[in-house]
Amino acid sequence: MNQNVKGFKKFILDAKMFSPLLFNLVSRDFKIKYRRSILGVLWSVLNPLLTMLVISQVFGILLKVQVEHFAAYYLVGATIWNFFSEATSMSMTSVLGGASLIKKVYLPKYIFPLEKCLFALINMAFSLIAVVAVMLIDGVTPTWAMLLAPVPIFYTFVFCVGFSLILSALTVYFRDIQHLYGVLLTVWMYLTPIIYPMSLIQSNDVLRTIVMCNPLYYFVAYFRNVMMLGNVMVEETAEQAAVYYTMPTLADNLICFGIAAVTLLLGCLIFSKAQKKFILHI
Repeated sequence: MNQNVKGFKKFILDAKMFSPLLFNLVSRDFKIKYRRSILGVLWSVLNPLLTMLVISQVFGILLKVQVEHFAAYYLVGATIWNFFSEATSMSMTSVLGGASLIKKVYLPKYIFPLEKCLFALINMAFSLIAVVAVMLIDGVTPTWAMLLAPVPIFYTFVFCVGFSLILSALTVYFRDIQHLYGVLLTVWMYLTPIIYPMSLIQSNDVLRTIVMCNPLYYFVAYFRNVMMLGNVMVEETAEQAAVYYTMPTLADNLICFGIAAVTLLLGCLIFSKAQKKFILHI
């Protein structure tokens, strides 16, 4: 218990001491991403819009996936997924990328994956502009429940930090993870109800069970519920799938909080043990 208290106090002191460095790293990544870009930050708004147009055409028309307010349905779910994908993909090599600093001065190594997650969070904030615009154009009725949007975003952020700590630590020892993770993300994306509604796989018990074991399913569902509450389709046919949005319950919050907290705790434990030998592998 005493070791845990000391570890927590050290974490707080390190966070205060190195917060300027964290800010500078985020600022550096922001400048690098939009350097020599004509549209600059506007790309963070245009990119999800253009992707939404392609997905809407392919799945909404060619593949006959009919969901009411499909453009908004897709973009709301994709916002959470893109945040997770970007945060973890960048964090994966963050410790390796910070090797020059790690070898020169002492600093908490967790600052590198944490910085990437914060940077991805900023990019997500810009993409929310596109989300709101598409929802209004698509006829989604705004409700007071949208004020709860920061809650699932926070849960997702905590989950991203925990998962990023694990991923970045393992990548220091096993570089092949950099190549395998892209494949894993592709499979993971299709096992998350972003493009399709859960009602389309209700008859497949195995696939439904796999999807419900997916942590991102709960974060995406929570975010959709608060963003699209009140826009309920009550009719279901062979060509059109019903999607129901409900106010998140206490159980929903406990599930999301539990997944995020356990992942963060596991990430901290794995990272703290692995970082002792980072210097020998970077």
